[in-house]
Amino acid sequence: MSAPPDVRVCFLGDSLTAGVGDPTGAGWVGPVSAAAREAGWQLTAYGLGVRRDTSVDVAGRWLDEARRRLRDGDRYGAVFAFGTNDVDVLDGRRRVDRQHSLTTLAGLLADAEAAGWPVLVIGPPPVADGDASARAADLADGMAEVCAGTHVPFVDLGPLAADAVWTAEVAAGDAVHPSAAGYRRLAAVVAPAFTRWLSAGALR
Repeated sequence: MSAPPDVRVCFLGDSLTAGVGDPTGAGWVGPVSAAAREAGWQLTAYGLGVRRDTSVDVAGRWLDEARRRLRDGDRYGAVFAFGTNDVDVLDGRRRVDRQHSLTTLAGLLADAEAAGWPVLVIGPPPVADGDASARAADLADGMAEVCAGTHVPFVDLGPLAADAVWTAEVAAGDAVHPSAAGYRRLAAVVAPAFTRWLSAGALR
């Protein structure tokens, strides 16, 4: 019986990808990766979240970071998870306007395709502020359209708005980041899509 393929995936995003606010340090990338390993995948997961990063910031750094990690092994892929900082309002202005965010995402997907790395995209989750959550949901709709146009799977985190654990932990924290239980709820949304993505045969 042959060994499972050595799969390596970069998770690129912001402070939520880094698990900020989780005292265990697992965030959502940890439980998602653990679920994949429990399903039989020999997965090396690289958590590459940077606090305050927007889509533009991720676009500026991701290729160099991914190239350093996606070289050995059998199969590779990249997960992009951003948007919360894009829709943040600073000094009266949105940090990244909607169209710029979507154009940046399209460029990321094109660069990943050129590199031969399949991609999974995760939209921004709801936060404590209603206006910010509405902007995040609107951006997620646009991200889903970009992904559909390029046949890239997209995970919508909008359902977390109705999750009592998520909303309570975000409200009790800094209005953006949950604690450990909240991240586990986020992971529960992402994990099935992530394992389907691994199983789809796209990673190479």
